[in-house]
Formats: sequence, structure tokens, C-alpha cells
Amino acid sequence: MLFTWSSKDLCIIFRQWRVTGPFSLFVSLVVIVLLTAGYEGVRKLTRRYEAMHGRRLSAFTAVTGSDTRRALEHRGKVVLALLYAVQVFYSFFIMLLFMTYNGSVMLAVAVGAFVGYLVFGEDTTAAKTVACH
Repeated sequence: MLFTWSSKDLCIIFRQWRVTGPFSLFVSLVVIVLLTAGYEGVRKLTRRYEAMHGRRLSAFTAVTGSDTRRALEHRGKVVLALLYAVQVFYSFFIMLLFMTYNGSVMLAVAVGAFVGYLVFGEDTTAAKTVACH
């Protein structure tokens, strides 16, 4: 694979996702921006669930060790693990988009991250990393 700006014979992740002309390139880039922005939405959803779960658990402080609290902890941990798995899958999918080594696709990923942060990034204390997950 070599870095290129050409959209000729550009296949994006799936065999069926091929760029056949200027219109399909434009639509593909818009979809990539939306997909990448959606990653920030999933992160925001996870942060909100985590905060809500913490508030629910703190309501049980007076009754420590209760079966209800343990069940709530377990259910919360399972949901958080599921949300984490979705984030990891999503981030690797974005990495695959970037690994097309096409400059337009790479820019669309960066624009999507920008848009996603503008739309969903209200929590400025969240760590921003460039890792795959």
C-alpha cells in the first residue's frame, strides 16, 4: 500500500464499497465523516452511562452489601464492558478507513473527528488520545 490522492480503483474496507466516480467519492467521504463523528457519540454515551451508573450505586451506600446493589453493579459492569467493546470495534474500523492510505479518506476521518468533538465533546475533562482504542 502506498499513500495516494487518487480515487481511481479506490475500495474502502469492503469489496462492495467502491468509488466509481466523483459522486460516489463525495458520498463516501460524507459517510466517513459521519461514521467518524459517531465514534465521539458512542464515547459520550459511555460517559453518560458511567456517570448515571455511579449515581445509582451511590444511592445504595446506606445498604452496603445488599443483593440489589450487587446485581446493579454486575449489570452496570456488563453494560460498560459492552460499550467498551463497541468503542474498540468502532476505533479499529476507523483505523481501517485510515489505512486505505488515501489522502481524501484520511482527511475525512480527521474532519469527522473534528465534527464529532464539536457535536459530542462537551466534556472537556475526557482524555483525548490518538490510540486505536
